[in-house]
Amino acid sequence: MAYADVNGINLYYEIHGEGRPLVLLHGGLGSGEMFGPILDLFAANHQVILPDLQGHGRTADIDRPIDIATMADDIGALITHLGLENPDVAGFSLGGGVALQVAIRHPEKVRRAVVASAGIRRDATYPEILEQQGQVTGAAAEFMKETPMYELYQRVAPRPDDFPRLLDKIGEAMAKDFDFTEDVRGLQVPTLIMAADADMCPPSHFVEVFGLLDGGLRDGGWMGEGRPKGGHALAILPGLTHYNLVDSPLFASASLAFLAKQD
Repeated sequence: MAYADVNGINLYYEIHGEGRPLVLLHGGLGSGEMFGPILDLFAANHQVILPDLQGHGRTADIDRPIDIATMADDIGALITHLGLENPDVAGFSLGGGVALQVAIRHPEKVRRAVVASAGIRRDATYPEILEQQGQVTGAAAEFMKETPMYELYQRVAPRPDDFPRLLDKIGEAMAKDFDFTEDVRGLQVPTLIMAADADMCPPSHFVEVFGLLDGGLRDGGWMGEGRPKGGHALAILPGLTHYNLVDSPLFASASLAFLAKQD
C-alpha cells in the first residue's frame, strides 16, 4: 500500500503478486477493492498494480473535473513513477474508459489493453440508463447511505464528507457528450473489447467498436491470418450484466487469455 505524487494528484495504489505487470482499474464509485473476488486469479502470475482513481477509494479528490483523459494521464505518470516497462492495462466501466484512454494517449507505455463495459459514444448507452445517470448529483448522497458504494467511501476515503462532491463530479462527467470513434480507429495498442451480454450498451455497440479495429470484417482463416491486423479481440461474456461482470471468473479468464498472447 503506497501513494505516488503524479500528475498533480496523490494517487493511492497497491501491488499484489509477481510476474508481468498489470495495471487494473476499477469502476465508478468503487475502488481497487471491487476486484477482491477475482484478484487472486490475476495475481497468480502477474504483478497487479491496483490504483484508486481520482476521488475514489483512498485517493483524495483534487480541484479538477472527473475526466477519463486526465485520469489516463495519472496512470501514465504512475507507470513512469513505478518504472514499469510496457505493462498491460485493464479496466472496467469507468476504469475501462480510463484504460482505453491510456492506450490512446500513452501507447508507448502499454503492451496490451483490456477495455471492459465501456462504450465509446454516449448515445450508445440505453436511454433509460442515461436518464438514471442524469439523477446522479450530490443531493442523492442521502439516498445512497445503505449502498455498498457509500459504505466503502465512508470506510476508506481520506475525507468521507466528500461523497456528495464525488457524486456531483461523476454526474457532470456522465452528462457530457463524447465520441471516441476516430481515436479508436487509430488505436495502436492490441486491445480486447469486452462486455456483458446484458450491459449498459447493447452487444451490437461493442461489435461496432471491434469493427473499427478491423475486426468482424472477414473470416479469420485457418491460421488466424484473417484476424484483425492490430491484434485486437472481442469478448461478449454470457449470462452477465454491467453490475456483476467484474465479479465473474469469466472476466479474469478472458482477460488473462488475451494478455497471455505474445506480440
